Amino acid sequence: MTATRSIPTVKLLINGEFVESTTSEWRDVINPATQEVLARVPFATQDEMNAAVASAKAAFKTWRKTPIGARARIFLKYQQLIRENMKELAAILTAEQGKTLPDAEGDVFRGLEVVEHAAGIGNLQLGELANNVAGGVDTYTLLQPLGVCAGITPFNFPAMIPLWMFPMAIATGNTFVLKPSEQDPMVTMRLAELALQAGIPPGVLNVIHGGAEAVNLICDHPDIKAVSFVGSTKVGTHVYNRASQNGKRAQCMMGAKNHAIVLPDAHKQQTLNNLVGSAFGAAGQRCMALPVVILVGEAQAWLPELVEKAKTLKVNAGCEPGTDVGPVVSCAALERINGLIERGVQEGAELLLDGRHPQVAGYQDGNFVGPTIFSAVSTDMTIYKEEIFGPVLCVLQAATMDEAIAIINANPNGNGTALFTRSGAAARHFQEEIDVGQVGINVPIPVPVPTFSFTGSRGSKLGDLGPYGKQVVQFYTQTKTVTQRWFDEDEVGGPVNTTITLK
Repeated sequence: MTATRSIPTVKLLINGEFVESTTSEWRDVINPATQEVLARVPFATQDEMNAAVASAKAAFKTWRKTPIGARARIFLKYQQLIRENMKELAAILTAEQGKTLPDAEGDVFRGLEVVEHAAGIGNLQLGELANNVAGGVDTYTLLQPLGVCAGITPFNFPAMIPLWMFPMAIATGNTFVLKPSEQDPMVTMRLAELALQAGIPPGVLNVIHGGAEAVNLICDHPDIKAVSFVGSTKVGTHVYNRASQNGKRAQCMMGAKNHAIVLPDAHKQQTLNNLVGSAFGAAGQRCMALPVVILVGEAQAWLPELVEKAKTLKVNAGCEPGTDVGPVVSCAALERINGLIERGVQEGAELLLDGRHPQVAGYQDGNFVGPTIFSAVSTDMTIYKEEIFGPVLCVLQAATMDEAIAIINANPNGNGTALFTRSGAAARHFQEEIDVGQVGINVPIPVPVPTFSFTGSRGSKLGDLGPYGKQVVQFYTQTKTVTQRWFDEDEVGGPVNTTITLK
């Protein structure tokens, strides 16, 4: 008789304790390559979510006064622990999300860079001082924490995006309530364990799980002062509007339809390698992927070679060595991607490479779709207008770079774009004329390092300030301006001053 395998449950983190939820609503965390149930994640009750916020509010009273050096040392320790546990974190991520192991390590590493940045908070959270703005008067500013902040993170980067959020919020003196994606919360919880091990005090970091009710509670709760969101445009717009209406700060990084322009003078093989990697890496499940390429002039002749290079990519489970394209995150995602590919065929696009229904030995139940390439795509087609979020590349053609720029600027989204060229003049013209937040010149995925801020624009972003970098320090702090004058003990008082002018 075979014993039934006990399925572990994902815990809540409230006031420094990992606790079992009392909810009756659960969701399975499923390995997308095998359909194995890895764990069960709770949709937290209202009382549990309120307890998490209350814990954060109580902890803020002392955490906000913790010396800045003590906060920095916690994140120095935290980055060390992440490095020491990199392989384990990547393995968890691959199992629940589907990424290849190298891509999973990259996911963790890009979050680790923000943790390292948070350790320098002593330099990042400096105010300003002006001496003698008037006779004997000085003015200075303080960047003080807001209070309880919250973050809502997506399934596609379950390590990186949480690490974009809570380290900078906590380093600046706030406390935090995190709601990770219910599809793959396990690596996030392991990161939370390491955060406590690094010395984050009870209540400073709390983690809840759930769906729409959890999102709405974060947007509505009067004790939450700021909300950070990364995910779909539909949910992000809801979060921004609801949180803003409730008087909260909000930053929402949302949908994308990124484009690359290829000029005929570009380095051919490097460009083709970059296009294939950025379009099909992570199974296309990146908000900064390149799902659209515009071939200009003579570069249109490169299309057959692009297709042949895409054919060489290996589709397999992310844990298997040599895998280039792993499974997409869920059966629903697979069905949607396959449906959009069929829609492209029906609308008249030319399907040069069909990645549907690949045969993957040993993983016949996996959510696999291989590299897919369409040509003869027009901007009124569904496959161009919608964010497919899968390994599907749409190829457009243009006679000139300005024609290609006009296509990009007409798209409602402005997350990222790239130009491939050897011409400095063309590159400068491109960066000046393009209306997109993040621009790559011979760089296919121009995500900035943490010393700069993530700067998506137009329909890809709501809110003035982006995650990490200098902007996020502004987002998580409020400026207090102090104007002061001290009188000498023997100073003789002057006449009564009925104006507000300082002299």
